[in-house]
Amino acid sequence: MWRDDLLNQLVWHWDNQLRPRLDGLSDDEYFWRPVPDAWTVRGIDEGRDGVLGLGPGVIEFEIPVPDPEPVTTIAWRMGHIIAGVFGERNARYFGGPAMNHHEYSYPLSAAEALADLDAGHARWRAGVESLTDEDLRLNCREPGFESDSMAAMVIHIHREVLHHGAEIALLRDLYLRRDQLGR
Repeated sequence: MWRDDLLNQLVWHWDNQLRPRLDGLSDDEYFWRPVPDAWTVRGIDEGRDGVLGLGPGVIEFEIPVPDPEPVTTIAWRMGHIIAGVFGERNARYFGGPAMNHHEYSYPLSAAEALADLDAGHARWRAGVESLTDEDLRLNCREPGFESDSMAAMVIHIHREVLHHGAEIALLRDLYLRRDQLGR
């Protein structure tokens, strides 16, 4: 019972809002910086320190995160969902390949990123579909959230996808109107 409710939360959003909004994503949009110092995904040999990833594609990141937190590109948000949201949890819970922000080669094109995002979503969805009510009651073993249930972890991952997906949709809206932004 829980599983279906939890799954429907993400599936409805994915099928009706987020994924359709990503159709036609161009490389220009994927890498567009809404502000000059926005964090993005880039080639490992391009630019400054403060990156994570295996290369040739890396994601800009600093620890501690600056205050205020940097604005990010669609590439950055998608990379975070792929590696840090779906990828890390798919590896931990559902037999996915080892993946986190450090162990991922970030896509250097929108098409590659969409393929990785779709694959991460498909594995996560299949994994959640495989959970029983008993599985959802069990401790999730998530570092930092060791006492939380698997259901709580599923809710958290769905919140992350909803949150970052909405940011991506907003960035696409801004990109379409970039000539009106006064820059």
